[in-house]
This record gives sequence, C-alpha cells and structure tokens, in this order.
Amino acid sequence: MPQPLGSKERNLFAQVVKNYDNKQYKKGLKAAEQILRKVPNHGDTQAMKALIINAQGHSDEAFALAKEALKSDMRSHICWHVYGLLYRHAKNFEEAIKAYKFALRLEPESQQIQRDLALLQIQMRDYEGYVQSRRAMLSARSGLRSNWTALAIAQHLAGDLVDAEKTLTTYEETLRSPPPKTDNEHAEAILYKNTIIAEMGETERALEHLDAVSKGMLDRTNIMEMRASYLLKLERKKEAEKAYRALLDRNAEYRSYYEGLQTAVGLDTNDAEAVRKFFDEYASKNPRGDAARRIPLDYLSGDDFREAADQYLQRMLHKGVPSTFANLKALYSDSAKRQTIQDLVESYAFGTHKPYANGYTEKQINGNTSPFESSTLFFLAQHYNYHLSRDLTKAMHYINEALELSPDSVDLHMTKARIYKHYGSIERASETMEKARTLDERDRYINTRAAKYKIRNDENEAALNIMSKFTRNEAAGGPLGDLHDMQCIWYITEDGESFLRQGKLGLALKRFTSINGIFEMWQEDQFDFHSFSLRKAQIRAYIDMIRWEDHLREHPFFTRAALSAVKCYILLHDKPHLANGPSTNGINGNHEVDSAERKKALKKARKAQEKQDQVDAEKNDAKKTAGVSNKTVDPAKVDKDPQGAALVQTSEPLKDAMKFLTPLLESSPKDIRVQNMGFEVFLRRKKYLLALRCLLAAHALSPSNPATHYRLVRLQQTLSTLSSPLPPKIAEIITAELTPLFPSPNPDLRKFNEDFLAEHKDDWSSLCAGLQARQYLEPNSREENQKLLLEQLDKKDLSLEDAIAGLELIREWDGDVEDYMAAATKRWPQATAFRQEKSGS
Repeated sequence: MPQPLGSKERNLFAQVVKNYDNKQYKKGLKAAEQILRKVPNHGDTQAMKALIINAQGHSDEAFALAKEALKSDMRSHICWHVYGLLYRHAKNFEEAIKAYKFALRLEPESQQIQRDLALLQIQMRDYEGYVQSRRAMLSARSGLRSNWTALAIAQHLAGDLVDAEKTLTTYEETLRSPPPKTDNEHAEAILYKNTIIAEMGETERALEHLDAVSKGMLDRTNIMEMRASYLLKLERKKEAEKAYRALLDRNAEYRSYYEGLQTAVGLDTNDAEAVRKFFDEYASKNPRGDAARRIPLDYLSGDDFREAADQYLQRMLHKGVPSTFANLKALYSDSAKRQTIQDLVESYAFGTHKPYANGYTEKQINGNTSPFESSTLFFLAQHYNYHLSRDLTKAMHYINEALELSPDSVDLHMTKARIYKHYGSIERASETMEKARTLDERDRYINTRAAKYKIRNDENEAALNIMSKFTRNEAAGGPLGDLHDMQCIWYITEDGESFLRQGKLGLALKRFTSINGIFEMWQEDQFDFHSFSLRKAQIRAYIDMIRWEDHLREHPFFTRAALSAVKCYILLHDKPHLANGPSTNGINGNHEVDSAERKKALKKARKAQEKQDQVDAEKNDAKKTAGVSNKTVDPAKVDKDPQGAALVQTSEPLKDAMKFLTPLLESSPKDIRVQNMGFEVFLRRKKYLLALRCLLAAHALSPSNPATHYRLVRLQQTLSTLSSPLPPKIAEIITAELTPLFPSPNPDLRKFNEDFLAEHKDDWSSLCAGLQARQYLEPNSREENQKLLLEQLDKKDLSLEDAIAGLELIREWDGDVEDYMAAATKRWPQATAFRQEKSGS
C-alpha cells in the first residue's frame, strides 16, 4: 500500500519535482531525503530521488532505488514512468516502452507519459504504435494543430497516405477563417499535404491542389519547382516549358532546371545545332554564367565539341578560374573528349592557339592582366595527374613551370603535393602541402589538407598541432578533445587509420570507437527533432531527416571506420602480442594462437601499457597545466583511457568486433568489403553457416572477384580438417551451398587453385588471391610465391597500389621483403613504401 504524505511533505515533493526540472539536483536530493526520513517507503519520492541520482551519473544506484520504489508502490504511475526514463537514459528503449505502457495503464490521462511513449515509438520506428499514441494525444487535445499534424506524420510514415491526407483535411475544415500569409505552420502543413497527394501517385490532383493553395504562399521558388515537376510528369510540355523557363530566369546556374526544360522542349541531344541554339540563348542572357556554357559539352562531339570546348577553356583560363579542371574532368570518361581537351590546352601552352579566338571576349581592366599562361600550365598539371590521363613526369614538369610564374600560389603547391602522393612519396607530399599551408595560414581548407597529409605520413602530433589553430584548446582533452566534441569525423578516421598502419591498435580502436559513438549520437539526436520539428513547422524537412536516419550507417565514414575497427580486432585475435604495441615483424597475418599464448601476451601487454600510460599521464598533466589556466574541466569529460588500453587488452576481440560488424552487415549488405570482413570474423569464431552466408553474398555481388576464390578455398579446407564433424543438418546445408561453387563435389583444392592461377596468370588481383590460397594450403611454398610476385614487378600495367599490395602479402607471410623492395624501388624510386620499413611493420 502506498504511504500518504502530509501537507508539508506534499509541498516538499512538489519542490523535488521542480528542482529536478530546473537541474538543481543537490537541492532536490536534499528535499527528497527530508521526505524519506519521515516516510521511508514513499515510492514516488524514491523514484524522484532515483531520477536525480541518475542525472548525477550514478545509474546503477538509480536503477536499484527505482526497483525499491516499485516494491513500495507497484500501482504508482510515477514509479513506472521514472523506471521507463531510466531505461531510456540507458538506451534500452524496448524496456522503456514497456514501462511507459504500464504507467499509461495506471494513468491513461497523463499527457507527459503519452508524449514520452510516442517519442520512443517513432525513435524505434514502431509506426503502428506511434499512430495509436498520436491518436490518443489528439483525442485528449484536439485543439492543437501540432497534434493533427503529428498524427498525419505517423500515418504517412506507416504507409497510410490516404488517412494522412484525411487527417490534414479534417483539421483544415475546422478553420473558421483562412490563416494569414505569415502563418508559416499553416503554409508548411498545406505543402506537406500536397507532397502526400503526390506520393499517392495522383499527380493531376496534386497539381490542382497546388494551384489552389499557392497564391498566398511565401516560398515561391519551392512552389514553382513542384509545379514544374508535376507538369512534366503529366506530359503537359508547353506549360512545363514555361514553368522551367521561369525558374531559369530566377537561377540560371541550377542544372536540374536545364534538364527539366530539355525534357519539356524535347531537345535532341544528338543534334549539335539544336543543342547550341538551346544553350546559347541562356549564355547570352547570362554573360558571366557558367552552366549554359559547360552543360553543352556533355552532349556535343567531334568538331562541335572541339569548338565549344575551345571557347569554354579559353574563357575560363583567361579568367584564371582554379576549378576549371574540376568542372571538366567528368568528361574524361569519353576518351575522344579527353584527347581533344588535352590537344587544345597543350596548343595554348605551346603558343599555337589564336589569342581569344572563339573564346574569352570579356573586357580587360587596367590592361591585360590575364593569368592565362599560369592557368594553362596548372590545368595541364592536373590533367596529367588525373587517373584517366596520368603521366606523372609531365604533371611534375607543368606544375614546376606554373610555379615559376606564380611561386606564391596555394593551389599550385597543393597540386604538386598531390602529384608527389601519386608518385608514392608520402613524405614529400606532406612537406609540399605544409609549404602550401604556410602561404595562407589563416585559411581553414589548406590547414585541414596539410593536417590530412601529415596524418597520411604518420605525423600525428604535427597534424594535431595544425588543427589546434582552429580548436578550443582549453577544452577537456585539449585540441583532440575539441575535435571529438565538434565531431570532426574525417580527422578522427584518418588518425585511426594512421595508428592502425603503425600498429598502435589501442589508439586506432580508440578513434574508431569514437566514430561509432558519433553515429550513435546522431541516431539519438533524433529525439530532439521529433518535437522540435512540430513546434517549428519543419515537417517536410523532418520527414527527409527520418528517411536519412534510416540509412545512417550506410555513411561512407562509418563503413570505413567500422571495417578498420574489425580489422584491428582480427589482428588482436590472430596476434595477441600486438596489444603490447607495434611489432618488429609486422601487424599482418592470420595465425591462430592458443588461449595460453593469448593470456601470456595480454599479461605482458598490460605491464607495458601501464608504464606507457604513466608517461602519457605526466605529459597530459603538463599540457593541462600550461593550456587550461585556472578554468575548471568537467570531470565527466576527462578521458580516463586516452591510449585505448581497455579496448586493446580485450580477452574476446572477435566478440568486440561484432559491435562494428553487426550494423555493417545490416546497413551495407551489398558492400563486398563488408561481406568479406564478415567472413573473416565468422570463420575465426567457427560460425561456419554465417561465414558461408557472407561468402555466398560476396559471390552473388561479384562472382569473378578474386578475393572470393581465396575465401572459398579457406572455408572448404577448414571444413575438411575439422577435429570433430559438424551436426548432420548443418553439414548438409553447407555441402548443398558450397558444391555448386566447385567444378566437382569433392574438389582437390590444390588442383582447383593451380587451375585458377594458370587461368588468371596475367591478372594481378587474381594472381595475388591464388598465391594467398596456395600459401594457405602449402605453407612451404612461400619462396616460390614470393618469386612469382617479384617477377610481376616488370609488367608495364602494374600500378603502384598493386605493388604495395604485393609487399603487404609478403609481410603477411613473414617473408623476406628486401629483394621485392629493391626491385620495386627501381621502378618507383620516389615511393616511400619501398624505401624503408615503416614503424610497426
């Protein structure tokens, strides 16, 4: 039975609630304890005390007290509501929803509990439950427009477009007078309703509705775009043409407007004369515009293309536009256009062109100050540095000539750094990018590029020093801590990959775990927008955000960081001694180790890490004393494990890898890298069915991918050498799925692999996969495999990246890399990878 409170205690309880809402936790805790001294088993007060304790960071103690509160008063909706809030804070949303629902049974009229439940339901994408909650909230307070809109959103997301439209229409019918133009909430709701009608496929009705309501709308551009697209879908070409011309009159640089107009007028892009006439109209209207001059180059060919490209190139180069090559490189997929552009720009450089012929005609100011020559050389340097037209010798020649004319150009030095990067000289690339940075130290872009190149050269401290120019260095953790606070994912990812290259797996995992935390934060940040978007009437943007969040883990940076994290854990499983820091004989490899060796390596790693942590702690204390002054730092923000020791000293690395691998497999199942990494983890965990599933998925994505051959051989060999047979049902499934991938039911794996090598001897990737399989099947074949890789270095079509991959293979086999590196250095003399062993490798 709940214990009643006296009038004084009731007032104190109200004060506790008020203190919690105002984040006055000490006062609230004092008041709660005062109540509990007189009424020790008052469940509601215990629950509020638990909530305050949780806000102070003591979640375990808070959960224990909340359970005591439930024992004291099982029928209290406050106790159940608080229990749900604690679970929500712990991100156990399923249990939080259960608690909220139980609280609602006890107090069906509580708007706060209903609202909290609705927010969790949309967060968990429980659309049916969200519709029910929003319907209940609308029934309780039907006078609020936001409740009507929220119900329509719930129905829309649940796929019930008809009811969503009806809900919005029903509210509109209750309005006694039309809202003013300045009522943004009404305008947004009307346009949202229009998008729902369009999503239903009723384009004609969507157009009629838009025409009926658009007169009083302030967002004219958006309405014009919607109307033009509807007209185009309805094949009303004349009206669509008029609509797109009106849009182009407002913004003649927006490419999608041109595409819409092209469709409306039925432009034949194979008719050069029609293309020229179409775009010349807008080029003459916009003498300083770019789009009407650039877009025709996508459609023209032959002499027509040459003439138009000549005009465009001379115009841009005379003006010295640095982005000229970036604007044109999309054309390089067409070899004829690529050659034409090369011929034209080289003719400018060699002086065989006619000045301003068919090209630049704008009036010069204060005489001829055109940067034409420098821009031409800059373009050629970029042209020969581009992967489709690469000739690094010519690229370096032209960039040096351009630098003689403009020695203080940041863009030229940046391009020279990129050329060095493609030479493989990471060190010189970093030095050159640093020189570019010193020419404009206040520019954020060049500073970030210089920092990125420093990291690529494994100069992590130098990179951080550069980034510190744009961070709050007094923040907890210094510049690095502020970069984490700003969620600078490119830097954190690059930093982690650098530490992985160096074999510093603790720091690498620290960075990749931070990236995972940032994406979790983005996922959780939706909570704020579920209610904010309704208050601010940003409904369509909210729907776009919800749909974007549904694909959040497909983001390239998450995929990149997660794959690297899984690789770290695989290395820790295969070579536990790497927990002790960089190894002298490489971080690659997939050697199995027994549990005794793992424990011994981890024990040694812990001792070494303790010494390193002590040194690092002393350095950090010195930095804090020097940089933070007398400002206090929130203890909760201080990183207690800056070196990632707790992460790297895990006893179950493959289990920890699943934290990254599971969301990868769910969000990016069509990425073959993800399936390959899943295979590696599941094979080591002896989850053979899951490994087979990943292998089959990779094979379906790319049947001819050489990596699939290597993994197929490994799986079959592993299954055939098991110490104990698999359960009959599992063995039957695996046999049924694997058999079609081999030429015969019981394949001779060595012959199968040798046949593969013979068939693909001229393909580098296939050769590497075949040699990996041979090394796996025949460990004594290492010298022969190394010899074959060495022989391939003479092939003309072998790229620097391929050669580096070959070097990594030899390191993986614990082979002798000296001969390979010597031969590779002769072909790529500037490549850093072949000149010296990197630290940790």
